[in-house]
Amino acid sequence: MHYVNKDILAADIDCIPFDERFIEDYKTSYNEAFHPMREALGIRPYDWYSDLEDIRQLSSDIWLLTEGDELIGSVACYGNEVDDLFVGSKYKGQGYGRKLLSWGMDKIRKSGYKDIVLHVAQWNENACKLYESAGFEITKTEEIG
Repeated sequence: MHYVNKDILAADIDCIPFDERFIEDYKTSYNEAFHPMREALGIRPYDWYSDLEDIRQLSSDIWLLTEGDELIGSVACYGNEVDDLFVGSKYKGQGYGRKLLSWGMDKIRKSGYKDIVLHVAQWNENACKLYESAGFEITKTEEIG
């Protein structure tokens, strides 16, 4: 998907750079968020993060939304791509997904990129709806498997 609007809605949240204090919570929440999709689409491994070193290798591009010692959600910004956006199960349905998306898009724009892209599985209907309502349009589809 490709962002087609010029303006980005301000996110009223502050994300922090990846912090090792949250690495176990990040791994658990990430896998909880993406395991059902990966399994439904036959993408192995179903739990992408099994080795903490894998997270550490990408951590410079991972941003966390926290409250005290709790991880609410996360978004990764790889160049001009929003990726790995998730909200912990305890916080779903409270608008944090949209806030994380806006925060990530703003981060990408402030890094000098004009175009913003993301990839989403059609299987993930809630994410597709969120991204389309935020101004993304489908520009390419691919078959998985």
